Amino acid sequence: MSQKLKIAIIGCGGIANGKHLPSLSRLEQVELVAFCDIISDRAEEAKAKYGSTEAKVYEDYKTLLQDASIDVVHVCTPNDSHAEITIAALEAGKHVMCEKPMAKTAADARRMVEAAKRTGKKLTIGYNNRFRADSLYLKRICEEGELGDIYYAKAHAVRRRAVPTWGVFLDEEKQGGGPLIDIGTHALDLTLWLMNNYEPKAVLGTAFHKLSGKENAANAWGPWDPKKFTVEDSAFGMIVMKNGATIMLESSWALNTLDAKEAKSTLCGTEGGADMEDGLRLNGEKLSRLYMNKIQLGSGGVDFYDGQSESAPDTEMRLWIDAILHDKQPVVTPEQACVVSEILEAIYESAKTGKAVYFD
Repeated sequence: MSQKLKIAIIGCGGIANGKHLPSLSRLEQVELVAFCDIISDRAEEAKAKYGSTEAKVYEDYKTLLQDASIDVVHVCTPNDSHAEITIAALEAGKHVMCEKPMAKTAADARRMVEAAKRTGKKLTIGYNNRFRADSLYLKRICEEGELGDIYYAKAHAVRRRAVPTWGVFLDEEKQGGGPLIDIGTHALDLTLWLMNNYEPKAVLGTAFHKLSGKENAANAWGPWDPKKFTVEDSAFGMIVMKNGATIMLESSWALNTLDAKEAKSTLCGTEGGADMEDGLRLNGEKLSRLYMNKIQLGSGGVDFYDGQSESAPDTEMRLWIDAILHDKQPVVTPEQACVVSEILEAIYESAKTGKAVYFD
């Protein structure tokens, strides 16, 4: 492996330009050497802004993967192509970061796990909310046992009116679903990780198309086209784990509620609880009295200065590259992400059949 990791980006759309490329460009240990997109202009623009002087542009990812000098591939394409491209990249000898969700189907996610094991290359999934300051702090609290046995949790991914109207977000064939697989996946991943519990027993889910048919609807990105809105506008699930712990997952792009919050968790344990309602709050009982502590995550203390901080995507990319360079396990393992995909698929199945889905 060369002194600097040579990285290729497959899919030069919103998530690549909004997260991967800016954060990778700030790392001294990497060089962005290849850009691929079915729309060549997008790849050219990404190269011009972030690429090395000798960076190459491709329209076909299979041609890109033939370049033996590329060490790492980032897959930033629609959900239905995640597995195909990721497996091909692993088999071509590349380490891979694939954007969330891991895959459109659980079967594809399992194939990705198998490919990583078979090839011995590293695979991680882009669950960047694990890398927020509040998430990292709460993870330590959980690991130290301060909450005790976490037996009830809520995974929140609720928008009041924020339906993504660009790209293929509303296309069920390309994406596999709507808010559940788009933002519910972040909330579920965060909650499972904080609980360190990846053994689901049963799932009961519902999905709705209640607001998607509205014409000229209020929306953060302008009205959606009801004819193109083929995915759910909200979905909900109850997940019971093998140890009895229960998670309530709520997700929506459009819901008549004032209680909107996204990529957040509420945890209830035998020794204490935590939520992300107003920053990071811990609660419990001490000396026969109830308490609530709000954690100050800023490192400031000086007027007009809140200390140095690193964004979640920057932390995510830094730790991913560090895992490759020092042969460590990525923070987000493919096995963990696969469980997320299996639970999401079970919620969709339960919503369609009206029956609970049981795991072997």
